[in-house]
Order: sequence, then structure tokens, then C-alpha cells
Amino acid sequence: MYVDSHCHLTSDGLIERIDDVRAQMQAAQVERALVICTTLEGFEAVHALATGYDNFWASVGVHPDEEGVTEPSLEDLVQRAALPRVVAIGETGLDYFRIGARSRADMAWQRERFRVHIRAARQTGKPLVIHTRSASSDTLAILQEEGGHAVRGVFHCFTETAEVARAALDLGFHISFSGILTFKNAADLREVARWVPLDRLLIETDSPYLAPVPHRGKPNQPAYVPWVARQLGELRGIKPEAIGEATSLNFEHLFISQPS
Repeated sequence: MYVDSHCHLTSDGLIERIDDVRAQMQAAQVERALVICTTLEGFEAVHALATGYDNFWASVGVHPDEEGVTEPSLEDLVQRAALPRVVAIGETGLDYFRIGARSRADMAWQRERFRVHIRAARQTGKPLVIHTRSASSDTLAILQEEGGHAVRGVFHCFTETAEVARAALDLGFHISFSGILTFKNAADLREVARWVPLDRLLIETDSPYLAPVPHRGKPNQPAYVPWVARQLGELRGIKPEAIGEATSLNFEHLFISQPS
């Protein structure tokens, strides 16, 4: 019934108990999960989960926060995207939240990395998984410059404004909400979530981070994604099962039933 569209299951604390993670998914009616890659060094472990279990899929990409790791070339991404059960490019995007003493100009490497991922998505036809934090203007501008209308994808773990949501939707992207939606200080985000079209919604955990209420403070896991559906259902006056069915169908259309 439910799909976790974004999780990091190779993280410490989850990979060691993957059988238990999967058992809890089954008990919570979470049928599938997309395991996200954040470095080329970590891709093999992510891909092994996707090929080892029939309800996991994988992405390939290098997270914008990752420094001191192998910088991905277009060829690196395209080759790995062609492997079985790799269904997305990313996690990619821009993150200026931890810019510190650096300037926007100092983050040119991050913007170039993002461009490489967009080009890989265009070349492979696979959707982009976009991370944006404190950088929405540049994220949207680069998408436009690189032909964002020619690619599909999702703005994951969405925490931006209504204006950013509308711009993402106008580009044809989906929007995914995480456990943040259940936090007390997320009233503005809940207002955004209330009106995003049902056929453009996804839900996620971003495990092991951002566990939803009532599990906040614990390591997150895919079994908790129904709590995100429950919050969305309350906002829209529909049952969480209806959110689960809609977002599962959206996941299927975006990531699994990809055009040849």
C-alpha cells in the first residue's frame, strides 16, 4: 500500500539489521523503497540492496553536501544508471545551508556537479532526485538553463515555500514530503502540502533521519512512512490509505514504468 520514495538504508544502524527493517516494512504495509546513493564510493552497497531484494530500487548520484569524494563525470553516472534496478539520478542539487564563511561564488563546484547530474538525467531518461536547501533560486535557475522541462523527477524532502513548489510543479516535477510534515514548527509546510496535486505527491522517510511524530528522536526507517501519509490525509480530509495508493501509483509512474 505504501512506498518509501527516499531512504538511506546503507547507513549505520540500518544496513546491519536489514532483515528486521524489511520485516517492519511488511508489518506496516510498506511494500517498496527507493534506496538513495550519495557518493560513487557508496554506490556498490546501494546497488547490492536493490539487486538483492525484489522490493528495493537504487539511484546513482553524489549529494551536494559531499566533499572530498570522487567527483562524478557524466560517463560515471550514465554507466551506473544503465545497471539493473537503477531507476534515478541523484540525490543531487544544491545546499548552501552549511556554507559557513564561504560565499556563493565559492560553491561553483556544487552548481557544476548539479549540472552534470541534470545532463545524465537527460541522456538516460531517468528522473532526477533533487535536494535543495537554502538554494532554491539557484536550483530552479540551473534546472531552467539545463533544460529542466526535458527531465522528470522529484524535489525530495520538500521544505521550501509555496512559490518554489509551484515552480517545481510548473517544470513537471513531483514533490515529496517527509516526517518534517508532522513537526510542530511545520505549519507553513503543511499549508503547501495541502494543495499540491494528488497526482504529483510522493512520501518518504529520508531514513535514518527525520523520524515523524510519534517516533521523533529515534532513527527513522521505511516502516514509518505511513505516518507521513496520515498527516497528508488529515490535511486533505481523506484516509491515509488513499494517500498511500495515490503516492504508490505516482512512484510507479515516475520511477518504475519509465519510457524506453
